Amino acid sequence: MNAPVVAVTGMAFEAKIVRGRGVDVVFAARADLLERALSDALTRGCSGIVSFGTAGGLAPDLKPGALIVADSVCGPFGELHTDAAWSARIVDAFAGTPVERVTRRGKTAGVTAPVKTEAEKRSLHSSTGALAVDMESHIAGAIATARGLPFAVCRAVVDPAWRTLPTAATAGLRDDGTTAIGPILRELVRDPAQLGALLRLASDARAARATLVQARHAMESARALAVA
Repeated sequence: MNAPVVAVTGMAFEAKIVRGRGVDVVFAARADLLERALSDALTRGCSGIVSFGTAGGLAPDLKPGALIVADSVCGPFGELHTDAAWSARIVDAFAGTPVERVTRRGKTAGVTAPVKTEAEKRSLHSSTGALAVDMESHIAGAIATARGLPFAVCRAVVDPAWRTLPTAATAGLRDDGTTAIGPILRELVRDPAQLGALLRLASDARAARATLVQARHAMESARALAVA
């Protein structure tokens, strides 16, 4: 039996979407926990690493639900290139599906802390040319590169470039990638004016989740998650 692909995500709901036959999944919101989980997964066997989940939009034309299949990831470890053949097979899997029209190829950025404001997103896009940003792809890419494993990135935009995240949006995220509702509610009590922005983010998140589910189904049908 072939070794599984390991999917790297930051949050539990992303892991639930991508998990399946031939796909081992690791997730955590804290970098050291994610690195440890990924290293443990590699000891069980791995044929390739894919970073899967949501991302913040940097390119101003990308709407919530846009899907990025990255050519490379720039970040703390320099520029890490994805596997060209695997990335092409992932894109080919979307042909004739709703995902095809929202898919873009290009560079993404990896960061160690959330990029929350419109100004921060504009600056990062200007300095890197990246289409989107997340906190896991550079970790997945660095470990894949060090181990000589194929690497791919498939990320859906949740908060677009023009959106500033309210504090409540990240208040409930636990280190392990699960979400607690209590801290979010406390943030809203402290500053009720955040509610409108939080509801807009929830709508954006639904669009991103729908794209990820459709992309996962398309990749399963085309066997694009398996490394050739």
